[in-house]
Amino acid sequence: MGTPPRPERGTPLRRFTARAMFYIHLWLGVVATAILLVLAVTGFLLNHKKPLGLMPDISRPGIEDVTEALPLSELTAAALTAVPAETAEAGIDRMDVRLDDGLVKVRFDDRTVTELTLDLRTAEVLHMGERNDVFLEKLHSGEVFGDAWVLLSDAGAVALVLLLISGYWLWLYPRAGS
Repeated sequence: MGTPPRPERGTPLRRFTARAMFYIHLWLGVVATAILLVLAVTGFLLNHKKPLGLMPDISRPGIEDVTEALPLSELTAAALTAVPAETAEAGIDRMDVRLDDGLVKVRFDDRTVTELTLDLRTAEVLHMGERNDVFLEKLHSGEVFGDAWVLLSDAGAVALVLLLISGYWLWLYPRAGS
């Protein structure tokens, strides 16, 4: 782990600040490593979810004008009738309308996180299946541990900022002179 810097020059306040920065950096780094590692790995996987096969690749022509799409109420009804009853009973978690792709992704709030992809013009079912990346999204955001744990991602971000600041301080302090 190393020892804190022991400058021969400088004011007592400056020496105290350097020592405090060293220990803050050291222990914050130890604690934050696990959080940042999870955020980094899940973020990488989420960035590459299509090539990794974690989400379906559906190609459709987009629509130019929103009036070409069916009303949201019709798309919702079509989605609810296309899935098994237990999935429909769980309810819709979210609907992701993608005009450029001409489709709407309907994610259900069931245990397996079923996603249904519908054509915006016809409500034709283009794909139905389990979303394999939802666990990664929830782990990345901290949501997998409960709503209160979403702050874990925020803690990781704050820890990273503090590590950067204290790391730069530790690097610059010996070079700054007295």
